[in-house]
Amino acid sequence: MVDWTSDNDDSDKFEWESDGEAEPSSAPAFRNLDAAGPSTLDSNGWANEEAPPTSLVEGYVLMGFPKEMVLKGIKEIGHSDANALLELLLTYKTLGDDAAVGNCSTSGCFPQSVEDDDDFDFENWDGDDDADGREPNPDSSGDEDFLREMSEKDNKIKSLVDMGFREDEANMAITRCGMDAALSVLVDSVYASQAAGDCHYGNLSDYEVTGSWGGRKRARLMEESKKKRKRYGGAAQRRPLDGSHEEPMPLPNPMVGFNLPNDRLRSVTRRLPQQAIGPPFFYYENVALAPKGVWATISRFLYDIEPEFVDSKHLCAAARKRGYIHNLPIENRFPLLPLPPKTIFEAFPHYKKWWPSWDPRRQLNCLQTSMSSAKLTERIQCALASSGNPPPKSVQKYVMDECRKWNLVWVGKNKVAHLEPDEVEYLLGFPRDHTRGVGKTERFKSLGNSFQVDTVAYHLSVLKDMYPNGVNVLSLFTGIGGGEVALHRLGIHMRAVVSVEIGEVNRRILRGWWDQTQTGTLIEIADVKSLTDDRIATFVRRFGGFDLVIGGSPCNNLAGSNRHHRDGLEGEQSALFYHYFRIVDAVKSAMGRM
Repeated sequence: MVDWTSDNDDSDKFEWESDGEAEPSSAPAFRNLDAAGPSTLDSNGWANEEAPPTSLVEGYVLMGFPKEMVLKGIKEIGHSDANALLELLLTYKTLGDDAAVGNCSTSGCFPQSVEDDDDFDFENWDGDDDADGREPNPDSSGDEDFLREMSEKDNKIKSLVDMGFREDEANMAITRCGMDAALSVLVDSVYASQAAGDCHYGNLSDYEVTGSWGGRKRARLMEESKKKRKRYGGAAQRRPLDGSHEEPMPLPNPMVGFNLPNDRLRSVTRRLPQQAIGPPFFYYENVALAPKGVWATISRFLYDIEPEFVDSKHLCAAARKRGYIHNLPIENRFPLLPLPPKTIFEAFPHYKKWWPSWDPRRQLNCLQTSMSSAKLTERIQCALASSGNPPPKSVQKYVMDECRKWNLVWVGKNKVAHLEPDEVEYLLGFPRDHTRGVGKTERFKSLGNSFQVDTVAYHLSVLKDMYPNGVNVLSLFTGIGGGEVALHRLGIHMRAVVSVEIGEVNRRILRGWWDQTQTGTLIEIADVKSLTDDRIATFVRRFGGFDLVIGGSPCNNLAGSNRHHRDGLEGEQSALFYHYFRIVDAVKSAMGRM
């Protein structure tokens, strides 16, 4: 089964599936469309009696689903079952918007319908793997297929060149691994070839290419899977290049990392590979509940270091399941003081007045990048007002599902509301008004993509005694400066920070905070692609090296320009992870030459 997981970070008891009861739904209400009438087709291909009402489609669009996705979902399963349609749209969202509105049928989009196909290509699947034995589709164009595949190849070559590889290496990697190979496969293949000292990848006759150029679906790597490879001095049994046979990295339960503050019962030791030992120290964060193979790939590229998985609910009042790959010491950590509140009522005692007894929440779920709609809170209020006290179980379940999803709090009788931006700042460990001065939508987006400061500070606390005179930091995909705020709150002086962040709003927030609190040097770079190895070497000479390279993906795949739908490490924007790996290696190399 395809192992796709959501980063909704909801509690273990939260379920999307209907429990079979007739309960209110957050989906728009449906009309009776059984009236007889002529059966002409409209522009979307529906008969009059089948076409969904405009208000229905608009209702889902207001909930944040693209119109094309809504129309496709209705075509797939109809619109008589609100829960089923909403679940399908959420599944589309999990798989990615592009897959939903492309050539992906219901059987291809529901994860449970694909059995044991770890190499399934959701984005490009069109069910024609056996096309060689069928008559060609008269509506298709061989020229269009050829041009499309050429365009895909050009885009992949451009991505590899942007990462610092030569064009001939990129070209040969695609020839060797196939047009459908994931970007991580191509990167791995180039490094394997470089390690072997053979930039031309040997004899192409060793590899099987199926089908013609225009219709080729997969080029399989035949003999490399059992070979050993070396990467930066380390040797390991080679895994399948495409990651398709990677076992999902098990997530610990409870998700408490290597240790927690004041936890003297647990003692964890780890031994880092020689090439990973700092300085420079590096710290990379990504969502814990990532698609299958993502964490194995991240770990493999960052010196095979074991991730440290932490749910921030153990350090604050909101859950935030994250994984961290770093080479920092794990002994002698200490938390920020005062300790943050651990429950909703400790953080916001005024909400207790209206909190119903049937709402068992004591902590909030993952803080999101958007807020609930006014229509949703109105529907909840209407559902409760028309029910008894306590409301029926079906109403309770509907309300609790929405409250858990959107972190709604009780502000009056039968009245819920989303958290305000300053409350989210507080839960994440930022100073009050850190993001003030930009629109509310942008504030939620920036905060939802940020670090949880208390968690990160606990990990970075070991640097305080190691660098009493301060640190030089290379901050990749900085966001609103969660790492910098953590260092500041720890009392660690930042002599220089080179920040890479594509978001103009985020850069403005960071600059405003820096000017008010810091005395060191801040250099801001918008595009990570402009941070070449030569430029890194210049910064290393200027500042005497970097003590910490910090960055990552607090909410979606990566920060900056990669705040996009979650597609593991294979999306065009997700390639930014490989820049992080490239930059860490460039810093180590430049400092090794000092």
